[in-house]
Amino acid sequence: MHRYTGETAWIAAQVEAYANDRIALDPPPLDAPRTPARLAAKVGPTITPQGIGAKEALRLYVEELAPATITTDHPMFLAFVPGAPTKASILFDLAVSASSMFGGTWLEGAGGVYAENQALRWLADVAGLPDGAGGVFVSGGSAGNLSGLVAARHAAHARRVAEGRDRPARWAVAAAAEAHSSIRSAAAVMDADVLAIPDDDRGRLTGPNLRAALSAAEPSVLESLFAVVATAGTTNVGIVDDLAGVAEVCRARGLWFHVDAAYGGAALCAPSVRHLFDGIEHADSLVIDPHKWLFAPYDVAALLYRDPADAAAAHTQRAAYLEEINVSGEWNPSAFAYHLTRRLRGLPFWFSLASHGTDAYRDAVERILSVTLQVAEDIRRRPTLDLLMEPELSIVVFRRRGWDRPDYVAWSDRQLADQAAFVLPTSWRSEPMMRFCFVNPRTRAEQVSALLDTMD
Repeated sequence: MHRYTGETAWIAAQVEAYANDRIALDPPPLDAPRTPARLAAKVGPTITPQGIGAKEALRLYVEELAPATITTDHPMFLAFVPGAPTKASILFDLAVSASSMFGGTWLEGAGGVYAENQALRWLADVAGLPDGAGGVFVSGGSAGNLSGLVAARHAAHARRVAEGRDRPARWAVAAAAEAHSSIRSAAAVMDADVLAIPDDDRGRLTGPNLRAALSAAEPSVLESLFAVVATAGTTNVGIVDDLAGVAEVCRARGLWFHVDAAYGGAALCAPSVRHLFDGIEHADSLVIDPHKWLFAPYDVAALLYRDPADAAAAHTQRAAYLEEINVSGEWNPSAFAYHLTRRLRGLPFWFSLASHGTDAYRDAVERILSVTLQVAEDIRRRPTLDLLMEPELSIVVFRRRGWDRPDYVAWSDRQLADQAAFVLPTSWRSEPMMRFCFVNPRTRAEQVSALLDTMD
């Protein structure tokens, strides 16, 4: 299996040809899921004692498995938060995988880690974090939020020990209802509580609401609180919290300020909306996912810390076989999140960013914001549609008058069946509605207008 043989050469040629053909498609196929029964009938068992051979395995992938998987970089994938990796990032992902490099330590991955850190530094700069800020690329926003909050709790505990105070019976983190679901999941993993802060009429966590909630909280709750989570681009409706106001309250109360910008953080490089993020520069930890709106392939999320030493104190693993790794002064990515083994997942993002330059990224994000505003205006003009709120970033939410959730679902199913678009409904204040999320610079307002025509 590990020798380079004639079959290996054949696989290399076939995979290279497939990859070239796939990234050249414009647009790529949208495709759709298939039932387990259909896949079982068409694919059947593939893991066998003698193997089915590379030719058959590749045929099954090309003809059956790939077409049963929705393509996130299709211009009309408008559900969830899609992806739109550049061709350069996709191709370099092949190079990274072929190189068999470990990215957990400086000892083993110095060159790759150096490049990753340059990409992280650019993200820290657009956020306004200080020169000493840094972090690591993890798999996604959920992993980033969990690791950031673990560092926050560790720092809070260390401060209590230094002050001669006991740890609380339970820890707690404060967040608004529109915070990403991973915040509650992270709290559950940490066996911590979530203090729910009332949001405003747009679903934002604001400084005044946070201040009022903390002033009214029981002393035991305040004793347990170690962090506040603000969102810079909510996944559901794309709203940016009052980051400056929340940061001010956190500073006044000595609370860790964590910002989840997994979706919205890409817009930090767009001058037209940069003001929405005022206050993000005060974050103690920050998550931005390049695989969402910064055109990197899955899976890569940047986790940044104002003071990486806080993260290293929480996450550095100790063992006899790690003694040569945990050397003071070396930048070990494994020390900044809950992981040890990691691939150099940030390198495809770095390669694309280095190849195209930051101006190209700025222009691509601005193009998406422009399309979002055009679609919102189109919806506003249609007598059967109601725009629910003015978009701040690249998410548009609206209602079709007279429709309930089954109507939205049926319409969405028809679009996927026709291979026109992948869209899904959501809800806001318990009301069903339609949601479009734009992150692909190849999506055109005219395409979306044609889609809206089918709702009349």
